Amino acid sequence: MFEPTDTPRLFALPPGVDFPAELIRGLTDRMAGQSPLAMAQVDLVVNTRRMARRLRDLFDTGPARLLPRISLVTDVVETWLPGALPPSAPPLRRRLELAQLVAQLIKAQPDLAARHSVYDLADSLAGLLDEMQGEGVSAETIRTLDVTDMSGHWARAQSFIGIVETYLDEQSGQLDPQARQRRAVQTLIEQWATTPPEHPVILAGSTGSRGTTHMLIDAVARLPQGAIVLPGFDFDQPGGIWADMSDARVSEDHPQFRFSPILQGLDLQPGDVRRWTNSPPASEPRNRLVSLALRPAPFTDAWLAEGPALTDLDAATQDMTLVEAADPRAEAICIALRLRQAAEDGETAALITPDRMLTRRVAAALDRWGIVPDDSAGLPLHLSPPGRFLRHVAQLATERLTAERLVTLLKHPLTHTGADRGPHNLYTRDTELRLRRHGPPFPDRASLSGWIADDKVKIPPSWIDWVCDHICAQPASGTRPLAEWVDWLRHAAEAIARGTAPDGSGTLWERNAGQSALQVVETLAEQAAHGGDMTASEFHDLLEALLRGEEVRDRDAPHPNILIWGTLEARVQGAGLLILGGLNEGTWPESPSPDPWLNRRMRHAAGLLLPERQIGLSAHDFQQAIAAPQVWLTRPKRSDDAETVPSRWLNRLKNLLGGIPGAGRDALAAMQARGDHWLALADASEAVTPVAPAPRPAPRPPVNARPRKLSVTEIKRLIRDPFAIYAKHVLGLKPLDPLIREPDALLRGIVIHEALEDFIRASVLQPEILTRETFLNTCREVLDTHVPWPVARQLWLARLAQVADDFLRAEQVRQRRARPAQFEPKGELALTPLDFTINGKADRIDIDEVGQLHIFDYKTGRAPTVKQQALFDKQLLIEAAMAEQGGFAALGHARVARATFLGLGGQYHEVDAPLEDTPAATVLDELRGLIGAYLTAEQGFTARLMLQSIQDIGDYDHLARYGEWDLSDPAVPEDLT
Repeated sequence: MFEPTDTPRLFALPPGVDFPAELIRGLTDRMAGQSPLAMAQVDLVVNTRRMARRLRDLFDTGPARLLPRISLVTDVVETWLPGALPPSAPPLRRRLELAQLVAQLIKAQPDLAARHSVYDLADSLAGLLDEMQGEGVSAETIRTLDVTDMSGHWARAQSFIGIVETYLDEQSGQLDPQARQRRAVQTLIEQWATTPPEHPVILAGSTGSRGTTHMLIDAVARLPQGAIVLPGFDFDQPGGIWADMSDARVSEDHPQFRFSPILQGLDLQPGDVRRWTNSPPASEPRNRLVSLALRPAPFTDAWLAEGPALTDLDAATQDMTLVEAADPRAEAICIALRLRQAAEDGETAALITPDRMLTRRVAAALDRWGIVPDDSAGLPLHLSPPGRFLRHVAQLATERLTAERLVTLLKHPLTHTGADRGPHNLYTRDTELRLRRHGPPFPDRASLSGWIADDKVKIPPSWIDWVCDHICAQPASGTRPLAEWVDWLRHAAEAIARGTAPDGSGTLWERNAGQSALQVVETLAEQAAHGGDMTASEFHDLLEALLRGEEVRDRDAPHPNILIWGTLEARVQGAGLLILGGLNEGTWPESPSPDPWLNRRMRHAAGLLLPERQIGLSAHDFQQAIAAPQVWLTRPKRSDDAETVPSRWLNRLKNLLGGIPGAGRDALAAMQARGDHWLALADASEAVTPVAPAPRPAPRPPVNARPRKLSVTEIKRLIRDPFAIYAKHVLGLKPLDPLIREPDALLRGIVIHEALEDFIRASVLQPEILTRETFLNTCREVLDTHVPWPVARQLWLARLAQVADDFLRAEQVRQRRARPAQFEPKGELALTPLDFTINGKADRIDIDEVGQLHIFDYKTGRAPTVKQQALFDKQLLIEAAMAEQGGFAALGHARVARATFLGLGGQYHEVDAPLEDTPAATVLDELRGLIGAYLTAEQGFTARLMLQSIQDIGDYDHLARYGEWDLSDPAVPEDLT
């Protein structure tokens, strides 16, 4: 296939060509005239499985012929040395073993790191171990590094890096994947030194960015029939720049840097690199432009000399579009519109970006037109239905079950899929409504089992028992062996998934996502013996990390021509239009991950990879992608309410073009104009027909539909927000109670009212218990019964302790003046001649020696002032009027001597109702006037009529469309029928 030569064979293809197609073309041309069997003797080694699949697909298009042996760089043992090395250790086993070592170290030295960071530190150490083995760096090399001026950090880092050395020493029989790969390459090189293969061996598509791969490239290039084919080699870069690109600390972020060590290792010059085929790139002028724009930083002065010599800038940029959108949403919509156009024209188009949030936005925008892009990355497993389901189940053991988490799990589409899914959904709805209305906030077996005896509950006992057995039954606290946790998770998940069916696991393990989730669980079970003991929270974190590390493609019929790729895929596949999205610093290129162990200088000294390596690889991907036939370059100008910084490569391209008077600036302006055209289309697609804001409502329903009964406490709402009365009593709407119960002011008032009632009721028979100790003990007992939040219990009890002494002194005075007679008595009074009834309930009514009544109302917040009571909050005034009119049947007609609010907020205070200024007759006359007005057809129920504060929030503000109008707008009456 190749002519004999004393120099290594190094070929390359420039950016802008379809690398797999040209690789086959060059191979076919060189095999022309040879026996058909010759092709089957060729070993074609590529760097990714995706590349291998694309090559096979291209061969399958014809003509019929024998294929070369296609293998991966990572399959050296399977391809060349079958059976020579033991299988590599499973990565999960290594992770679990490292986690155990880290946990032991943290236990011995708690100041080194937090206990919850064990698995993060283990992952980081596993990454360092991979790198050390891939680059051939020993632990001894790192231990002997010069750490002058870094003693504090280095002492801590050495403790953890010592774990790596311990792990390497203790390994028995099995090698890590990177160590196995390196040993396999070394063994293969030793064999080739004496018995090299005589058939063609071609390694194609790799940049040699890892040390082991670089060794293999060097060995293959020196074989008698060996050759290397580099992707995206810049033939336009001057030789002088190649010569100065040897220092990794200066040039490793350059797209062509990875080829420099290959050239040096093979003792070749850039001019010795030959083209694999003579097929031209999509745009040679663009390749020259991009090559100049991406020169290493020390050589950007060449822009001044070489920039004006670029005379074909129109040809270079005529198929380039620059989109600089206002925000990420505008960018996504603009991209989606262009992809839609490609779909309509039958054009193959691909979005290339490392920003997964951008791909999700674009996919959501495309959904408007029923276009499902073929996303090569798929969906992270932890976000898939089975992944979420497993995380919900694992969370059952980490903390107390809340109503929200119970309903979330019951509503999951994989719950109860074994049989009777329809009735399950009905019971779940009823359960949610009951939990919202009645609680408890923390459902358990006792509370749910109590529903079985409640006649109002229409849920079958068998379903409630299933919920109690499998969702409410939580494992014991403390640590357990990992194997037990995995076994519990699988059994619990399958039991919840199958529901009340006798066996099976429902649809939990079905489809791609379910099978991937099952594989994660089974792999974890296989390696559980190496995981040691852990808490439920640690197991949950481990499971989530494992699920997060997997991706699953479970799409239905994606569009064949609308694609979403990662940055690496631009090397492998071709498309007529490539959209390079998210071109901002921190996104593309991504910011280097922080290294908790070694700084940049120490990495360089040890021979490890520098942080800029990943930036250099991303730069190479960018240089290849931008050379496509048609290219879009997109970025948002703002993100998260902050200005973004353009990607360094885009910035260089714009600066170079903008610095070339005439043609350069015109070309840049044309690129931006094409982008502005699509941005205008995106704005037009988002435009909506203006809708006039809703007016401030004042509905006027028929008189016969208006309420004929209100409670005492609702009179305040009728005065301040009449629309709320209309919504509740005319429309029959009630606010849905929150599922996530919180210890709010309403609950505090209910609980403290009960505590005060119990305490005062007991004190009537035993006056001696009017002590601080008894009062607080009573409050503590009621709080323990009704408030399941420990922090809230302590805070509320502390507030009661602050007011206890003042309250008790005042209570002794009250009981000397009058005797408590009624607790929460119900009253009712008909307002004649109106057909209307007022009802209510007083917190407490005392009777003195002459038969006069003393009415008290407890307030756990600030009691209303006298002025507020006179104008708005008429609760006590109306209760007093009801009492004097015989509204409380058990008390008869009696004069009210006093009506008082007892404030038990931050401090104890009393506020008397202005009974002398507003006697009962006046209160009733005013009440008749107020009610009578709302029983006339002309009176509307105005929204937010006289609220105390503009910040007050009403239950029906959303129904009144508050926000489309404000309090300065006049109400617009509307007659209803």
